[in-house]
Amino acid sequence: MFLRTIVFLCLTVGWLNSEEKYSGPVPPKPDILYLMHATTLVETEVGQAREEKRKNDSTYIVSGASSPARTPLAEPVFIVDARQIAPERLELYKLEVKNGNREVSISPKGRRVSVRLYLTVTKLSGRIYKIEASTPLENGEYAISPSDGNSVFCFEVY
Repeated sequence: MFLRTIVFLCLTVGWLNSEEKYSGPVPPKPDILYLMHATTLVETEVGQAREEKRKNDSTYIVSGASSPARTPLAEPVFIVDARQIAPERLELYKLEVKNGNREVSISPKGRRVSVRLYLTVTKLSGRIYKIEASTPLENGEYAISPSDGNSVFCFEVY
């Protein structure tokens, strides 16, 4: 019986140690989303969206007509070292370019004027998470934002 217990413990410890560990690139700054291009990380444009009330909607505006963070990938992959940010609370929006700015409108009744796109969040190791668009994205400007704040991580799909 004692021998069976030792063998079982050794097998359990061996199985736990055999878990695959993330060996890809690690973000140099915490709480910032990085576009993953093979083994290269491209920092997303970090900013704050300002809120304006228009008719019955809230419009969130990001300065500038385009983001310097660009990707040719229709299904971009992001990596984040999440220390204070909650990856599961991130939302993806397509931005409209108007008057030299990027914006998204949301109705106060919960009806979204702009459609929220879905993200898949996967824990890779420790605080490192992979975030992916669940469906292919059209060319254009996008922002990922926590559901409870105005901070944005902007990028362009071209």
